[in-house]
Amino acid sequence: MFQIAEGAAAPSTSGQLLSFIVPLIIMFAVFYFLLIRPQKKKQNTRNNMLNALQKGDKIVTIGGLHGTILELTDDTVVLRVNDVTKLTFERSAISHQVKDS
Repeated sequence: MFQIAEGAAAPSTSGQLLSFIVPLIIMFAVFYFLLIRPQKKKQNTRNNMLNALQKGDKIVTIGGLHGTILELTDDTVVLRVNDVTKLTFERSAISHQVKDS
């Protein structure tokens, strides 16, 4: 009698396991396509923008400071804010490049 009950319970536990795993896989796929993938794309776009910067480009920092690039190194950027003021920032502090109109 116990063997029959164990045999009957085995298919239902595999069905329960499958009904538990499938929603997890679907949730992971949704998170990947709605959160992870767009964030990676945005990060790649930002890295490409930072790598393409050159002397003379007009930029805006994360803090909202507008300036023109005077010097570039791998980690730092020297900005000219006005005729006499030069400020040094980390390259990662650059928010975006200003397009001349």
